[in-house]
Formats: sequence, C-alpha cells, structure tokens
Amino acid sequence: MKPTKTKGVSASKKAGKPAAGRKPIFAVAIAAVVLLAAAAYFFLEGRSPPSPGPGTANYPSVAAAKMDLQRLIGDWARPDGGYVIAIRRITPDGRVEAAYLNPRPINVSRAEASVVGDAATLFIELRDAGYPGSTYELLYDPRSDRFAGVYFQAAMGQRFDVVFVRKK
Repeated sequence: MKPTKTKGVSASKKAGKPAAGRKPIFAVAIAAVVLLAAAAYFFLEGRSPPSPGPGTANYPSVAAAKMDLQRLIGDWARPDGGYVIAIRRITPDGRVEAAYLNPRPINVSRAEASVVGDAATLFIELRDAGYPGSTYELLYDPRSDRFAGVYFQAAMGQRFDVVFVRKK
C-alpha cells in the first residue's frame, strides 16, 4: 500500500518526521563545502602575488629590493683562510659577475643573487681543478655587513658553515 499524500507531502513528513536519507546527504554536502573552502584557503595562502618585471614603476618595493643587491658589490674574505669572493657587478635579473680566489683564481661557473623576503642571497658555483661543482649558498646580513652560509666541497662531499666579511 502506498503512503497517503496530502497536497504533495508524504504522510511521514506530515507527522513531523524527516524524510529518510536527508540528514546524511546534508551532512556530506556541508563537509564537502568546508573541505573545499579549507583547501582553497591553504592553496591561496601559500601563493604570493606575481612579481612584475624589472624596472616596473608601479612596484617600488620590488625595485628597491633589486637595487639593494648593489650593496653586495665588493670584496669579501673568509676570516678562516685566504678565500675571497670579489663581486664586480650584479645585473637586474640577478646574474653576478664574480671572481673567487684561494689565493689563486678559481673558475666561477655560475653566480646569482636574489632577494627572498627581506634577505639578499648569493649562490656561487665553482668548476675548476679540485672544485668539481663546489658551491656557496650565502645569506647577507645587512646589520653586520657580512655573508653567512654553507660551503659544499664537492670533491669531498662535505658541507661547512662559513662567513665572509667585507674587506676594507
């Protein structure tokens, strides 16, 4: 026998009972909306706004950060030996013209500077006899006017904490 209907409403609804299956579907829908909102928030939270090209006047903070890289130009010595990084030029796209001396010149195959947040970084890769891809990954501290970071000695496969101070 079919349930009696009154104006399109089932007898169970008329008696104040919820329709079977409605609560689980409603709970699943709410959970799905909450999960989608949380995923969107965390996805968008980790993204930074796109950076403009160099020299864009509408973004003075980016231009100022790029210009701050010019503070890195100069000669930098490691106090624990005769190692010197000589930074001669930094282009707007972050390429660095640098020399490395120990005390004789060692070939610098790649050198790059960048700004990460408020910090300037310097990456140098050496390719020469005894330096098969050794690298420096340095962070500039403007308060102490020095670099600190890690030297990876590729021939030995070892990492060393290092500091470079500006030569006067």
